[in-house]
Amino acid sequence: MALVHLGKKSQKKARRPKTSAYLPTTRAEMEARGWAELDILIVNGDAYVDHPAFGGALIGRFLEGRGYRVGMIAQPDWKSPADVSRMGAPRLFVGITAGNLDSMLNKLTAQKKVRQDDQYSPGGKTNMRPNRASVVYGNLCRQAFPGTPIVVGGIEASLRRIAHYDYWSDSIRRSVLLDAKADLLIFGMGERPVWEVADRLAEGEDIKQLRDVRGTAHVLRKGEWEHIATSKFIRDRKPIRLPSYEEIKAAATAGDEGEEARARFSSMSGAFQKETNPGNGRPLIQPHGHEAVYFNPPAEPLTTELMDGLYDLPFTRLPHPSYTDGIPAYETVKHSIVTMRGCFGGCSFCSITEHEGRVIQSRSEESVLREVRSLRRMEGFHGVISDVGGPTANMYQMKCKSERIEKACRRLSCVHPGVCENLVTDHGPLVSLLKKVRKEKGIKKAFIASGVRYDLAERSQEFIDELAAHHTGGQLSVAPEHVDEKVLDKMKKPGAESYERFAEMFDCASEKSGKNQFLVPYYISGHPGSTLNSMIELALYLKKRGLRPRQVQDFIPTPMSMATSMYLTGRDPFSQEDVYTAKDLREKRMQKALLQYWDVKQHDLAREALIKAGRRDLIGSSEKCLVPPARGKGALSIHEKRRRGREDNKPRGRVGKRAGRRGKPKPKR
Repeated sequence: MALVHLGKKSQKKARRPKTSAYLPTTRAEMEARGWAELDILIVNGDAYVDHPAFGGALIGRFLEGRGYRVGMIAQPDWKSPADVSRMGAPRLFVGITAGNLDSMLNKLTAQKKVRQDDQYSPGGKTNMRPNRASVVYGNLCRQAFPGTPIVVGGIEASLRRIAHYDYWSDSIRRSVLLDAKADLLIFGMGERPVWEVADRLAEGEDIKQLRDVRGTAHVLRKGEWEHIATSKFIRDRKPIRLPSYEEIKAAATAGDEGEEARARFSSMSGAFQKETNPGNGRPLIQPHGHEAVYFNPPAEPLTTELMDGLYDLPFTRLPHPSYTDGIPAYETVKHSIVTMRGCFGGCSFCSITEHEGRVIQSRSEESVLREVRSLRRMEGFHGVISDVGGPTANMYQMKCKSERIEKACRRLSCVHPGVCENLVTDHGPLVSLLKKVRKEKGIKKAFIASGVRYDLAERSQEFIDELAAHHTGGQLSVAPEHVDEKVLDKMKKPGAESYERFAEMFDCASEKSGKNQFLVPYYISGHPGSTLNSMIELALYLKKRGLRPRQVQDFIPTPMSMATSMYLTGRDPFSQEDVYTAKDLREKRMQKALLQYWDVKQHDLAREALIKAGRRDLIGSSEKCLVPPARGKGALSIHEKRRRGREDNKPRGRVGKRAGRRGKPKPKR
């Protein structure tokens, strides 16, 4: 089937659409369309924003484009089934997503404190969704619609599809498929699987027959999974058996039993990662008691044609009219454009690869330009596109030089420990696209606010020149993360020298274009492999360069990432070598405080960290020191503390010095 294109209808000047322009959310909106029942109901943990950056809306519009009658219930009351059943039982299935973020990550910080707001809820209100939303919604829908198939998906389900470590409860939890009591789990970007599921159910197949859909997982009952080899889908691909839930559930406990479980957990994490390439990934099976969860290989990535059709769907690009308060996450992305999805970086702390895949899926130039023209007709658009990019903006149209090599490859990263010789790193297509975007009528500025992979960018002076001259608004965010080589290796990030080369090139390009621009570097504290001494090394590096980073992320062990496996087990899941990890919340705070050595409010923790690391020589008033003493000679007076506190709280447009390092020779071009 081809995706539905709306042609001239979508070309009209954008005004506040009528409610009927959205997926129906109430019985009255259904009846306005003349529908007696839905084919598919989507239950969404986020507010309903009809914009392609919001996963629930993206899948809803995709299914609508296939001809299905789709309804949306966003952030339902989870105290009883009444709210979720307001439009009646759907004919085919209920689709459940917790939203654009894991619900626990959305609620709690790295210090396990409740966040002050929810970016995906009206007015930023908290408590608009339950903890472990996929599980709660799944059980709620099972009560509301007995006998109706339930399919759970989205990033929370995707990252919790196997038995996993849950940081917020400090325990090993079962696959979310079992706890949600769903019939199917869709993992990864779900367009292909959900399309096949909908079509096969519409053709009369029972949900229990859908056992060979790529990108899905299902439950095998007692006695069934032992005989799974009879399945025709896997005759040539014997499934890999992962350690059972029972074998790893003690991994978060102390003692010999916990140590054995951690070894199995680490082995499981490494084995799982090796089966994530759609070209060669094998089925997986993981027992949970008398049951087992069976995972089909990942879904094939979308072609350029399917990506184009997806973003041509008739999104209003607005929140549903029923909301009276703004939705903070929408304000960030409403004037942005996605050009690609996926990431082959394989950073061990990141979930993009696990969810979106390693294969880059890019839109065509013309598709992006159509969206630019649609965007400029939106009411309230003043010619500034906030972002042209994706998970990693400068991976647009990058791919392996050979489809055969790509399908056979089992590397987890195309750029670590070095850029693969088979990777085509040509920035030409991206440069061409950016030039055309900014030439479009009514476009004043088109920024790149997505991440830029600097070890790729340094291979293209032309791209850096374009970036500095036309697509940076004074500051450019980049993520060197650390400077310690051992920590960077565990992160699967390039060495500090790569960042410095990029910084020099960006500085030169900014000067050439007559602009005074700055890099805003992101750093992570508390990552596996990072000790107090390695954080001190990073703090000294920053001080030497006059940098005061405000973007410091305290590492959060999100489900299923390689860094989370290291955090839990204390070992690398591939080499099995020991990896130090700060688990104590106070030590995590101390590591973060060292990166904010300049902030008066962090001085006590930073001093504590320096004393614990045996670096009292860095406490004092001399230039080489990181923080002043608490009392005595060189200590800050109360007046000085207040003055510095006021200065630190002032909004700053610039962070640190210019991108390049003064006095060093410029790199050859």
